[in-house]
Amino acid sequence: MDGMLSQEEINALFSGMDLDDEPANAVDATSDAGASEELLTPEEKDAIGEISNISLGSSATTLFSLVNQRVNISTPTVSVCKWEELSQQYDRPCVFIQISYKEGLDGRNVLILKENDVKIIADLMMGGDGSNTDGELNDMHLSAISEAMNQMMGASSTSLSTMFEMKIDISPPSASLVDLNDVVSCGVNGGDIDLFLKNEFVKVSFRMEIGNLIDSELIQMYPIDFARSLYRKFINDEAAVASAPAPAAPAPEAKPAPQPAPVPQQAAAPMQDLNMMAMGMQGMMQPQMAMPYAMPPVQDVNIAPAQFQAFQPVQSPLLQTENIDLLLDVPLEVTVELGRTSKSIKEILDFAPGTIVELNRLAGEPIDVLVNGKYVAKGEVVVIDEAFGIRVTEVIK
Repeated sequence: MDGMLSQEEINALFSGMDLDDEPANAVDATSDAGASEELLTPEEKDAIGEISNISLGSSATTLFSLVNQRVNISTPTVSVCKWEELSQQYDRPCVFIQISYKEGLDGRNVLILKENDVKIIADLMMGGDGSNTDGELNDMHLSAISEAMNQMMGASSTSLSTMFEMKIDISPPSASLVDLNDVVSCGVNGGDIDLFLKNEFVKVSFRMEIGNLIDSELIQMYPIDFARSLYRKFINDEAAVASAPAPAAPAPEAKPAPQPAPVPQQAAAPMQDLNMMAMGMQGMMQPQMAMPYAMPPVQDVNIAPAQFQAFQPVQSPLLQTENIDLLLDVPLEVTVELGRTSKSIKEILDFAPGTIVELNRLAGEPIDVLVNGKYVAKGEVVVIDEAFGIRVTEVIK
């Protein structure tokens, strides 16, 4: 058709296009790639990293007291991130712990932990060895990790209070299981999470090691505005320290004035006087050197063996409680076991209504009480208002 270019002409035009004549959208794509990093200056990133390093460093000591395992949290890495990038980089699902400041600071942040890491920490807090991670994440795990983070962020607030010279306090953290992909695809309004869905945020990444059980990544997220407010407080604090007057140097001790050498009154004394003085001193010393060395007389004393009270080992109250007060609100699962038996697969497939299964426990014998799968007590079955109950008869130590 007239007025239209052929495909050969179009190709020729594109092949002869100058490199400077790039499409506008290509330039915009390049600018968007670096836009996130330009939201914070290198100085702001360094300050936020230092603040996070100090606060999470003190939290590691608190976590050690809860899990009784060596805890190591590495130096953080600070970057500006978007939710889509986070969802592609981190495990799914994961646990979000939301922390809000109620005094001293106006803002909030979110800690992200992997699901399996939360199960290990919760099992260690319950007195386990960290291997009981089967099954789905439940309310018991979330309650345990919330209490752990409450203690950790409380220690972090104390460190920030010392740094900024002001009282800083947090609200009790809340933990929830979040699938990052579902939040992005559904556009869920996640309350506090909504602050991070629509805008870029600051991502602080730590490497967290707990004994030989966990070697993972811990992420802390700050809104951009809150991160900048922390930076301003940090800069003001450093400026105050720099402007403080230096302590006065101690005054040098006054040295005593040199005294003139004493002038002998008889400088021209005859030589014979000196000789007579020397002979007199020799005569005074000779009797003393001639005296034999005499031992002092030995006095009679009564010697008896020391009497001590019998040593009774006393266990420290701190070791007895083992921080149990921190876990009093954590729910535990109590199971009453009537008895056990072993059956083959064929016998189990033959089960039908009315089948009688004989257990390995005699009638009237105490039954077992288990807490989180651990044998803790014995008891007997009772009936309470048409419901079965258990009366504890013996506690296993």
